[in-house]
Amino acid sequence: MGTVAQGETTKEKFARKFNDNPFVPLGCAATAGALSYGLWCFRTGRTQMSQNMMRMRILAQGFTITALVAGVVISAGKAIKS
Repeated sequence: MGTVAQGETTKEKFARKFNDNPFVPLGCAATAGALSYGLWCFRTGRTQMSQNMMRMRILAQGFTITALVAGVVISAGKAIKS
């Protein structure tokens, strides 16, 4: 994992964490996108598409959790080797 700098801005922290594990924010964005579009489809009466988007949301959440766990395992492995 990257080193933490004193006085690190929020933007710098996000960039550092994104570089450490880019799949987590991508998974979060995919989850939010599927949820938003699914709710919009539900509101406009496209129930079948809404159901598909809710299923896609579950897959995106699973991907995000997997990315989190993989990131923790990789970081722990690096810490042990150091």
